[in-house]
Amino acid sequence: MLGTLCTLITALTCVSGVTVVTQKPPVVTVTKGETATMDCNLGTVTESAARWYKQVTGRVPQFVVSFRHSWSSPSYGSGFSSPKFTTTHQSQTDYRLIINNVEEGDSAVYYCNTWDSSVSEYVFGQGTKLTVTSSSLPPPVLTVFPPSRAELQSNKASLVCLSSQSVPFADVSWLAAGSPVSSGISTSTAVQQPDRTFQISSYLAIQTSDWNMEKVYTCKVSLGSQTAEQHINKSDCPTEE
Repeated sequence: MLGTLCTLITALTCVSGVTVVTQKPPVVTVTKGETATMDCNLGTVTESAARWYKQVTGRVPQFVVSFRHSWSSPSYGSGFSSPKFTTTHQSQTDYRLIINNVEEGDSAVYYCNTWDSSVSEYVFGQGTKLTVTSSSLPPPVLTVFPPSRAELQSNKASLVCLSSQSVPFADVSWLAAGSPVSSGISTSTAVQQPDRTFQISSYLAIQTSDWNMEKVYTCKVSLGSQTAEQHINKSDCPTEE
């Protein structure tokens, strides 16, 4: 059964079904003893439970907990229980897994899945990678580059944010005039540098007109409880006049 589950997690994340299970954030990094949270949206499914599985690299996935909005309490897998593991719902489709007092052994990828009765299949999210560290991580170091002069001759341009950090995982997001940006973002995987740090590159496509209107853009990178932000707008870049 568990061997079959391994195959399902690998295969069903690539299946295009009626519903799409979405997990956020893709990466969570916290210090030992802190609380880790991760969210799961079941898409169009409203009458099935959200189920969470823990998978450590090279091992069989473990069933952690399942919960449905109409239930009075969650159902736990062997070796998992409250108050260490809890789960809540914000709506019929939005669920949250909460892991209290985390330990290094909690580090794993946590998958959320649900049963889509319209296609008679289990559908999995892409997973949230939890990394638990033994000590506080230093905040990432950010550098944001403005659009090139060549780009500014067209209607579209891009901003580049380089994040240097001590671990290969981070949550990168962008804001425009203080509001979260949900499209036009392309973020690379981490690349280890000669000094043993890791670098992530994130690109944000913008309109030249927005840049010329002095809109302030912010690159935000989070590593557990550590967060770094770097702002940029046209007035910061006099050479691009």
